[in-house]
Amino acid sequence: MMAARTSAVSAPLALCCLVLAAAILAPLAIPVAVSISDSLFVSFPPKGFTLRWYAQVMADRDFRSTFLFSVQLALLVTGLSVALGVPCAVGLTRFDFPGRQVVLGLILSPIVFPVLVTGVALLQLSSRMGVNDSFLQLLVGHTVICLPYLVRTVSGALHLVVPSSEDAARTLGAGPLTTFRRITLPQIRGGILAGCIFAFITSFDDYAMAMWLADARHFTLPLQIHVFIERSFDPSVAAISALMILFSLALLLLVERILGLNMQRIVAG
Repeated sequence: MMAARTSAVSAPLALCCLVLAAAILAPLAIPVAVSISDSLFVSFPPKGFTLRWYAQVMADRDFRSTFLFSVQLALLVTGLSVALGVPCAVGLTRFDFPGRQVVLGLILSPIVFPVLVTGVALLQLSSRMGVNDSFLQLLVGHTVICLPYLVRTVSGALHLVVPSSEDAARTLGAGPLTTFRRITLPQIRGGILAGCIFAFITSFDDYAMAMWLADARHFTLPLQIHVFIERSFDPSVAAISALMILFSLALLLLVERILGLNMQRIVAG
């Protein structure tokens, strides 16, 4: 009776998961299909098969330069978010101090407020402070919107750390830094890595923040895609979208295969 009930419940659940997966993946499959179309204009379903749009994109100097700049910026933002987010998560999780909830709300506020509003606010602040370095503005702006992801994932991982293991290390004479490096850090590695993935992808795909803070010398890939759309809306734009999707998938495979972590552990922290 129990086995029959389990199978009866699992079948609708599997069907629901399949429908949700199809709803999520279908919009991603459309630009991939359009990118191999032989038509000179964006059309779906695709007509014919060709890879010339990928060749055209890869040969475009503007695409290469903005892609490399976006990757460089995303890597710097991810590193800075880790350097700030891990200590912040430890302090907010392990210590109780006056104004703790206020600090937590301020850190997580970029998730609540629209990125467009945050970008305008940072632009006005930079103007009042006399800061004209657009790269510095982009670095600060992207760190502001990426930091909450590190704090949330690392905080969630810290809540899963077994306190007795840290207490045992301190009892045996380990200092706070040694305890964190040898005991705590290995247990929250999944949360840190998950936050890094979220931060990198958020910075790499950001358009609203870069629209206000970028200039001609520091142009990100999402802004360049907008220029391509305004200039000529052909399947090369879909090819860029497909390349960004493949790049994100390659990043996940890199984490899962090369670093030896599976995605279930990353999500669980």
